[in-house]
Amino acid sequence: MNSSSHALLSVLQQHGIDRVFLVPGESYLGILDALCDFPGIDAVTCRHESGAGFMAVADARLSGRPGVALVSRGPGASNASIAVHTAQQDAIPLILVVGQVPRADLRREAFQEIDYRRMYGTIAKWVFEATDPGQLAEAAFKAVRIATAGTPGPVVLVIPEDLQQQQVAQPQWRAQERARTQPDAATRHELLRRIEAAERPLIVAGGAFEEAGGREALCALAEAWQIPVALSFRRHDLFSNRHPLYAGELGLANSKLQIDAFRQSDLILALGTRFGDIPSQGYAFPDLPSPAQTFVHAYADAHIVGLHYAPDFGLVCDPVELARALTPADKALIAQPRADWARRLREIRVAHAAWPQRQAADGIDFAQVVRAVSEQASADAIVCVDAGTFAAPVYRHFGFVPPQRLMSPLSGTMGYGTPAAIAAQLRFPRRQVICMVGDGGYMMTGNEMIAAVERKLPILFILANNGSYASIRIQQELHYPGRVLGTSLFNPDFAQIARAFGMRAQCIAGEEEIAGAVASGLAAAEPSFLEVKASLSVTLPERRSD
Repeated sequence: MNSSSHALLSVLQQHGIDRVFLVPGESYLGILDALCDFPGIDAVTCRHESGAGFMAVADARLSGRPGVALVSRGPGASNASIAVHTAQQDAIPLILVVGQVPRADLRREAFQEIDYRRMYGTIAKWVFEATDPGQLAEAAFKAVRIATAGTPGPVVLVIPEDLQQQQVAQPQWRAQERARTQPDAATRHELLRRIEAAERPLIVAGGAFEEAGGREALCALAEAWQIPVALSFRRHDLFSNRHPLYAGELGLANSKLQIDAFRQSDLILALGTRFGDIPSQGYAFPDLPSPAQTFVHAYADAHIVGLHYAPDFGLVCDPVELARALTPADKALIAQPRADWARRLREIRVAHAAWPQRQAADGIDFAQVVRAVSEQASADAIVCVDAGTFAAPVYRHFGFVPPQRLMSPLSGTMGYGTPAAIAAQLRFPRRQVICMVGDGGYMMTGNEMIAAVERKLPILFILANNGSYASIRIQQELHYPGRVLGTSLFNPDFAQIARAFGMRAQCIAGEEEIAGAVASGLAAAEPSFLEVKASLSVTLPERRSD
């Protein structure tokens, strides 16, 4: 156990990496061989590099440690690029290990060769191509640090196949946790004064609160000062959606009434969010570049703070520790205007989140399936959602209450849901895992469901089949009504595919079947599959008669 590959894997294991996701390739056989000597690292064999990458991204989000995917050069690395983009967009620490052609063939346009520094350069935080076997351990050590520092993100390690089995030293390196920085006492004092004086404060909380203790710190801050909480894009599981102070998510479908109400805030505490284009509603809330409200932006990356908005308080610090520092030991005495403000935002949110009552002539309104899942899901359920219009009822109506988790790609990439469910059930085998996916996204990575059968993972897979790339179809109907091209799908028998994988499958055609089918699937000890003949018409805009 003295090879360069052993050194690389040893450093990863020292940093808590206990699982890797891979599609094998001859360009990293030396690393695969070394993995045999690390029984503490679970090697999950996948059917496509995008699936392996998505699993690593989801595992990282759940574990707080870098997710690791191993792929071969050329086609494998190209397939995995979607996961690198997702990790960058979602701010998830990912280490992608790519086998490479031998050193002598580099930059000669050899078989399956790619210059990965150019390929990944704009979406990865760091791309390193080794030129000496002694560099592998050091590269792994640096990869962990870069992937987790500041704004977390993807790192790519490129390892030529002839550098993987040489004898090298075996270092035992372990990175120390970085100091959690805070603003000075005078700044904290002024922040507390502004919070106390505000009549209509609003917290906008982002992914930094996903760490252990983060949700509790956010809740304590909000309750102590009675400040309403709006969650950043697809971060529904950071704060109880049933809490009186929950004001909703800043996402893709906010009502004008809600955004207009948010505009009336006099203090915005943007904590742990990059506050990009979606939470800011296309950089329209608050006013760009100088908000009308007192604007506080706290994030652990100097590049992010002040990137778009000029904050009154631009704080490059740990948002969770800041929340703790701003939380008084005793609840503050809250004036009536703030209580009225919180109640108003809550009423708007509750009205917006009311379950729809619609009749669909062309299938089942998928919102009714989501409602059944929300009513029957366990208190610690992990809900994995692919990209697509079918997921809109999850974001709008499903009332997440921690420790329930929402696993959904901020990048909006299709194919995420199934791999995320596999990774989630592997990471938390005793928790309930539910995967909801559309017919388009399922055909991209649905093959990874075989891992659930192989490992007997009791995941409930629910597929919404409306025969369409519906989210694109909606835009098509809005901008080019009646001119449909490329968005209709000719689908296979999905239930039969699931049975061929070896899992129990059922097709739901009527709403009266929903509750029982969901209950049966959640009670199963092995993976199960529900295909829903979903309505397309309820998602499409009404056509004008003129």
